[in-house]
Amino acid sequence: MILYDYCRSSAAYRVRIALNLKTFSYQHQSVNLLKSSHTDDEHAQRNSQKLVPVLSDQGVEISQSMAICEYLDEAYPDTHPLVTGSPVERAKIRAFAQAIACEIHPVNNLRVLKYLVSELNADEAQKLAWYQHWVNTTFTALEAQLAAKEQTSTFCFGEQPTLADVCLIPQVFNAKRFNVDMSAYPLISQIDEACQQLKAFSDAHPAVQPDA
Repeated sequence: MILYDYCRSSAAYRVRIALNLKTFSYQHQSVNLLKSSHTDDEHAQRNSQKLVPVLSDQGVEISQSMAICEYLDEAYPDTHPLVTGSPVERAKIRAFAQAIACEIHPVNNLRVLKYLVSELNADEAQKLAWYQHWVNTTFTALEAQLAAKEQTSTFCFGEQPTLADVCLIPQVFNAKRFNVDMSAYPLISQIDEACQQLKAFSDAHPAVQPDA
């Protein structure tokens, strides 16, 4: 496996965690978003959207982090499933994950922030307020979901990390980078702390990647 990756991409961070949870070894290939490496012709051949991550497995290249995680679960079901339980439980895991991947990430990724500054003339304070608003909007809802569960658990859904945790932890990392007040989210913070104790998560952290 080859993962075309950028250390601070939260989407790529998700896939690194998923690969680690499934104990797969893979080759890291950096695509530096800050240096516009993703816009060159070679990467465009891998992904016409010119985004990361892209996973190459047995000669097949797959883009979009959520699709990659689903592929890993379906192609390799015997190693740490990321979505588990009854149909209702599986739907809840996916809904939690998608609240981050579909509600926070699209409006807060690097190209959107660049557009705010370069095309809409937002200053740094306005960009920060934009970022924090969208994180707080969804984190408030997710914290409420966690608080409403009948039983407490170490991770988002049970005693084993799932796709929900795979998506949550990179978003917490980014929230801290952009000075979001995490004291408002004690349950999310507890889950983040528990996940960071696991090698699958700590090895996926942006600070320890080859291109950090």
